[in-house]
Amino acid sequence: MRVTFLGTGSTMPTGERFQTGLLVESDEHSLLVDCGSGALHGLQRTDVGYEGIDAVLLTHHHLDHVSDLMALCKARWLAGETDLTIAGPPGTRELVADLFEVHDYLQDRLDLTIREVEPGRFELAGFPVAAMETRHSMYCLAYRFDEPGSAESEADADSPAFVFSGDSEAFAELIEFADGAAVLAHDCSFPDGVDVSNHPTPSSLGRVLSNADADVGRVYLTHLYPHTDGEHEAMLESLGGRYDGDVRFARDGLSLDIE
Repeated sequence: MRVTFLGTGSTMPTGERFQTGLLVESDEHSLLVDCGSGALHGLQRTDVGYEGIDAVLLTHHHLDHVSDLMALCKARWLAGETDLTIAGPPGTRELVADLFEVHDYLQDRLDLTIREVEPGRFELAGFPVAAMETRHSMYCLAYRFDEPGSAESEADADSPAFVFSGDSEAFAELIEFADGAAVLAHDCSFPDGVDVSNHPTPSSLGRVLSNADADVGRVYLTHLYPHTDGEHEAMLESLGGRYDGDVRFARDGLSLDIE
């Protein structure tokens, strides 16, 4: 399984980071997770491209996670790739319908399958996926991806896994959701000293990572606001003072083989 960070930024532009998007690949399947502004360009920089994905999976419906969704749909229509599955939390069907009402010239141009998913396990684009609700200002799901071919009913302990927090405060149950995962990509939107809710700072994330009953491989920090520019070293020091695991910053275009 391979994961590429297409966008590691947030609502507020940095000039260097696109908004949220990740590409999850196996030998046979490709899944786009979130589709914020710029993620479509990030996707086109990969070998998969916008024509090659099998499905889109949304964590939630904030603008910085869905703003390139209609651009993706139009690009695929113009390229003749009219089949697409879009999945996400409750309300996804209404969201997509409303977007097509605004861009009505795209009505009936694509053969869309819309799925709404709940916490629990399901399969999408060949990937066994688990979902859990996060703590955010809007209903949001974190996702755990296991290698295609592993058990659908429960995570395979011998299979590599990748977990994406979506947008969320740090809390123990979310870290424990990532128990055994090779890689956890976790929201760390702001440095310490910023008064924020619905997102963690390094100190709060570090405390939770240390105290949670979970064995997590490498942690990548993502969903970075401009406030984090120039603060990466201090953020890692703050987090490292509370948690002794392997923590790094994600960047646009970074690809990982999940092993």
